[in-house]
Amino acid sequence: MNNSIPIRTRHLFQELDELLIHKLKSLPNEQWNAPTLAGSWTVKQIAAHLLDGNLRAISMLRDGYFGQVPGQISSYQDLVSYLNGLNADWILATNRLSPQVLVDLLETSGKEYRNLLRRLKPFEKALFSVAWAGEEESLNWFHVAREYTEKWHHTQQIFLATDPDDHSLFSKRFFLPYLETSLRALPYHYRSIESPKGALVKIIITGQFYHTWWMKRIDSEWRLIPFSKLEPSAQLTISDKIAWRIFTKGIPFEMAVQEVEVKGDQKLAFHLLKLLAVMA
Repeated sequence: MNNSIPIRTRHLFQELDELLIHKLKSLPNEQWNAPTLAGSWTVKQIAAHLLDGNLRAISMLRDGYFGQVPGQISSYQDLVSYLNGLNADWILATNRLSPQVLVDLLETSGKEYRNLLRRLKPFEKALFSVAWAGEEESLNWFHVAREYTEKWHHTQQIFLATDPDDHSLFSKRFFLPYLETSLRALPYHYRSIESPKGALVKIIITGQFYHTWWMKRIDSEWRLIPFSKLEPSAQLTISDKIAWRIFTKGIPFEMAVQEVEVKGDQKLAFHLLKLLAVMA
């Protein structure tokens, strides 16, 4: 369970929702069918998926209703397959809904969803763990931050598909919490990478702001550390426009390699390009 310094995100949900709703209301009909980085999903299908997130959370957190529970989930891949099935069923069913209906439902459900998140006590055990960070149990603050990353990256997929010159979501206020949360997966992601004790990895994100993360090999595990004055074993510099795509399967590994700058141990650095902060 992640007992490190919590990431504050609850105060950002309303602003993020408002940006999304404003964008969706401004779209001409043809843009609702625009392709996105979310696999085969269109803008309309991403909007439907975000609505599903709101409604399922309300059903579970408010009403204690979980619908059809699978018989057995014994592995991470079992969980991913189950969630993929739920997502596919929902997208198929909501194809019959108009864009206006989706927007109306996003507005009303979003308010109730945000109210539920505000009632969660940050340091109590969450209903669901953050599996992509390797946790079997998580605290509520991490669960909420994970939910923020889900909403942020799907909203950005819509922005990119419909108005690629709109970089609103890359401001430090919105993007840094997304990065801070996503990169909490680093120690788990590097768990299979053997390096000498004391090995250091430095990650630099550039763009509308500049920020760094450090990770150190301590005994038999990797840990995030605040900073180091030592020369890193591997250093990876990534632009903000590429980083979020790496963490959400929005860019192939071979293409990502061409978009980053590496110093030091290439194997150690390039492993980060396979990090996923989504259930996939």
